[in-house]
Order: sequence, then C-alpha cells, then structure tokens
Amino acid sequence: MQLIDRVVQFRADIEALRRDLHAHPELRYEEHRTSDLVAARLAAWGIDVHRGLGGTGVVGVIRNGSSRRSIGLRADMDALPIQEANTFGHASTHPGKMHACGHDGHTAMLLGAAKYLAEVRPFDGSVVLIFQPAEEGGAGAQKMIDDGLFERFPCDAVFGMHNWPGMKVGQFGFAPGPMMASGNQFHITVHGKGAHAAMPHLGVDPVFVAIQIAQGLQGIVTRAKKPIDAAVLSITMLKAGDATNVVPDSALLAGTVRTFDDRVTDLIEERMLSIAQLTAQAHGARAELAFDRYYPPTVNHAEQSAFAADVAAEVVGEDNVMRAVEPTMGAEDFSFMLRARPGAYLWIGNGDGAHRSAGHGLGPCMLHNPSYDFNDDLLPLGATYWVRLAERFLAR
Repeated sequence: MQLIDRVVQFRADIEALRRDLHAHPELRYEEHRTSDLVAARLAAWGIDVHRGLGGTGVVGVIRNGSSRRSIGLRADMDALPIQEANTFGHASTHPGKMHACGHDGHTAMLLGAAKYLAEVRPFDGSVVLIFQPAEEGGAGAQKMIDDGLFERFPCDAVFGMHNWPGMKVGQFGFAPGPMMASGNQFHITVHGKGAHAAMPHLGVDPVFVAIQIAQGLQGIVTRAKKPIDAAVLSITMLKAGDATNVVPDSALLAGTVRTFDDRVTDLIEERMLSIAQLTAQAHGARAELAFDRYYPPTVNHAEQSAFAADVAAEVVGEDNVMRAVEPTMGAEDFSFMLRARPGAYLWIGNGDGAHRSAGHGLGPCMLHNPSYDFNDDLLPLGATYWVRLAERFLAR
C-alpha cells in the first residue's frame, strides 16, 4: 500500500476531526456546524471557499499552474435520524441523530486530501472539492447542481467515494456501468365503501382489493419485464382500518421500486398504474397511484471508471482492485452528478468490523445500523487515493 508520508503524518488531526463530526451529526440541510467546520479548515489551508450551494453545501477550489482542466471530488456530509447504540467516546451527542453511513469519514478523507493538495499543489489545473449536503433522501447533489455547481466550477470529470462494510481495508470496488439502483417510492390508495364487517356485501372492501393488487404487482417483476433486467418491487406498508368489525373506506399500499435502467422503471410504473386501476375497477373500487422517482440509477462512465481503477491499483496493487463489482439495489444521489458530468463512483473497503467497540455483535456492521462506525484506518488511504486521482487526472 503506497500511502503518502505527509498524509500519514497528519492522520491524528484528521482522525480527531472525523470523530468530532461523528459526535455532532446533523441531518439533511441542517449541516450548519459541519459546513462551518469544513469551510474554516479549507480557508485556514489557503483554499478558496464558496458557500451556499445546496443550502449548506461547501465548495473549495485549489488552483495551480495555467491549465484549464479541472476535476471534481465529492464528499457527503449529512447524518441519519437513528439513535446511536455505540458507547465510545465519540458517540453522537445529539439524541436521535447519528453518522450511521460514514459521511463523517467521507468528509474527513476529502479534507485530508485538501490539506495535502493545498500544501504541495502537485498538479496543473484545478481541484474542485465538493462537500455536499442532504444525500440521505434530500437530493442535495441535484440542489447543488441547480444552484450552479458546474456552471460556476466546471469539472471535466467528477468522482465520488463511499465506504463499504465487509470489503477489506485496502480494497477498492468499481463498475464500468450501473453501480447503484434508482430510488423510487410508490403509494397506492384504494377507495372502497365502508360497511359493517358482518355485512360486507353492503360495501366495497378496499382491504380485499389491496391484497389483489399486491399479488398482481409481483407479476410485473416475474412476467412483464425481461428476465435479464434487474428490478426490485417491494411492498413495505399496508394500512387500513381502525376496528375489527368495520370494513374501512380506504386502504394504502406503499413501497419501493429499484432498477438500473429508466426504461425498466417506466415499464414498472406503467404496469403498476394499470394493475391498480383495473383491479380496483373489477371489484367496484377506485385506485390512485403516486409514483415518486427521487434518485436515478448511479451509472458510471466506463472510461472514468477504468481510469479511477487504474489509480487505485497504483495505490493498493491490482490484486486489491475489483474492477466490476456486483451493483447494489441501494440508491445514491451522486447519480445526479454523473448525469451532469462524466465520472465514476467507487467503494472503499470499511473492513470486517474489528475496529468497532465490543458489545454490538461480530463482523462488519452494515450501513444505516445503530452500531455502525467508520473505520479510521481508511482516512490516510482515502486521502492518498483522492490526491493520486487528482494528480493523475490533471497530468493527462
């Protein structure tokens, strides 16, 4: 593993910063203390700081030489509405809020890279450091784009990195296409006619209709789409009624749809509407579908993914680089940036969980878990990787 000596030297400072962020988590669009800290560090290192994009977003720009080429490096900053189970010294001090996805580590790794790049400036061009709010369901990436991110700070390519529990420390994962799925949520409301449960023939039972719709929806995944097109349709909510002797007026079905292709999403939404409406009509009821596409699929550009993997191989060796990882059905709003600019999203291994405190179970602790913690061994590695990626990109 070829770590940069200077980055290793200031690891303790970056680790303390990461743990401070972990102890003070802030939810989407509330990252005021976090963005203040990020902006202050960047300014102290002589980096141009720009604030306000996406509300609480921060952009730092490091320039050197005369080249007009530029690269964007992105880290997310927000936490999750989870009550932390950990009891270590840097556990959350904000009840009901926690860095359970490692965004504290992502921010710290990019700050570590920023410190080194500002000191040494080993490149010709510009490095755009993007500290993004509201990845967790708030579409902060799109908000920054809407606020002129790439107009004000043109990037020839943009890259994002996420820690991945279960993948060994020192390993990196890439994909030359879909990396993460789209995030879509649906709500189907079935309107029936209330009645006494002992006399259901006098009403229209929306619960019965909702169950028929639920069964029909599974046929979309198994029969309507091509078998080779990946998709998940999960019904996660079924709500109706308040009493055991009353047929309610309405019932609600809700859940999520995940795909790697917008055309597959189009097909699923179209079939969902038909099944819901026609099934309800067949039983004398009425159904409405609300389908919300909140994140598109995260699709890497093949050239940039291959380049980013080559850089990783220089840092950790080819044996520790997975160039075609299996995509996940989780969603990520870096997808918006990849629709606006060429680039790639990558995973950095968060280890097997040995870094975590005892008492919360063995093995890797997955994301969005109350006993999760970012592995600080990644800090010099992730910072080194960002530095080498910027160097190599701007030297091309």
